[in-house]
Amino acid sequence: MNDMTPPTPLPHAPADHPAVRFGKTGVLIANLGTPDATDYWSMRRYLNEFLSDRRVIDYSPWIWQPLLQLVILTKRPFSSGEAYRGIWNTEADESPLMTITKEQTAKITERMKQRYGDDVIVDFCMRYGNPSTESRVNALIEKGCDRILFFPLYPHYAGATSATANDQFFRSLMKAKWQPAARTVAPYFEHPQYIDALARSVETAYGDLDERPDVLVTSYHGVPKRYLLEGDPYHCQCQKTSRLLKERLGWEDGEIVTTFQSRFGPEEWLKPYTVEEVARLAESGKKKIAVIAPAFSSDCVETLEEINEEIKESFEEAGGESFTYIPCLNADAAHIDVLSTVIEDNLKGWLD
Repeated sequence: MNDMTPPTPLPHAPADHPAVRFGKTGVLIANLGTPDATDYWSMRRYLNEFLSDRRVIDYSPWIWQPLLQLVILTKRPFSSGEAYRGIWNTEADESPLMTITKEQTAKITERMKQRYGDDVIVDFCMRYGNPSTESRVNALIEKGCDRILFFPLYPHYAGATSATANDQFFRSLMKAKWQPAARTVAPYFEHPQYIDALARSVETAYGDLDERPDVLVTSYHGVPKRYLLEGDPYHCQCQKTSRLLKERLGWEDGEIVTTFQSRFGPEEWLKPYTVEEVARLAESGKKKIAVIAPAFSSDCVETLEEINEEIKESFEEAGGESFTYIPCLNADAAHIDVLSTVIEDNLKGWLD
C-alpha cells in the first residue's frame, strides 16, 4: 500500500513556499528489539546497545562499562547467539519477535484502514536494533504525520521497558525540524479485553490437553527488587493481571502462581524465580503444569528458549511429568482486537 501522500502547499503560505506533506496521524508500535543475525558481532552490537541502557542496568558506567565491554560482551554473544539459533526463523532469516511484530503491524494496519481510511499510517520500530525508533519516526514525518501515537507493546509499565521506549521516542522527536504532536499509550495490564484474550488462550490450551494441569504458572519478566522499592509499579501490575485472570477463569486460589524469570546479575530480583518455583512445584507433587507469559506481547527468546527449554528442564529434572507452554497472544485475532481498541481509545480527540 502506498501511504505517501503528495506534497501539498501549506494553507496561507506564499506561492514560492516549498510544498510539504502533512495532515496524517501516525501510530508507531514499539517492541523490545532483536539482533540482525545470530553471529558473534551481530549479537555483540545488539547486547551492547541493550545492556548499555541506563534504564535496564543503572549501575555507574564507571563500574558497569568496563565489566560489560571486557568480560560480558566477550562471552555472552556466543551463548545468546546459540539460544537465538535454536528459535531463528530461518525461512525469513529473522527472529520470531521480528516475524510476529511484522504480522501484528500488518493486521493493525488493516484494522486502522477499515476504521479511519487513509488518515492513519501504522509502522513499527524496535528499542534496540533495527528498525530503530528514530528511523521510523522520521519515516512517519516524511509521510506527512504531524501527530504520532507511540505504543510500546508492553501490557505492564516498567522503567526498563515502557519508559526506555518512550525515552527513545522523545529523543527522536528532539531532532525533528517540524516536531509532530505526540502521545504515548499507557499500560493496559487490566484492560478487560486483554484479560479476556489471556483467559481464552488458557481455555483453548487446556481444551487441547488430555489432562488438566495442576497449576498455571504466570511467568513475568523479572526486574531487580530494588526497582520496586524505588517506586516502579511493574510488580503490582503483574500481580493484578494474575488476579484478574484468575477471576475471569473462575478459578480458586492456588490454581495460578505468579513468578518472575530472566534474572541477571548478583542482586535480588522479584521473587519467586520461575526456574526455581517450577522445580518446587514438581517436588511438592504438582506433576502437571502450564506456563503462560502475560508480560510479553510476542513470543521471543525469553519464551521460546528460556521457558520452553531451560524452565521446562528445571521442572522435569525435579520430577515434573507434563509441561505445557501457552504461547503469547502474538497476532491472534483477540490480541489484535485488544491492541486496536487501545489505539482507537488513544486517538480520540485527534480522530473522532
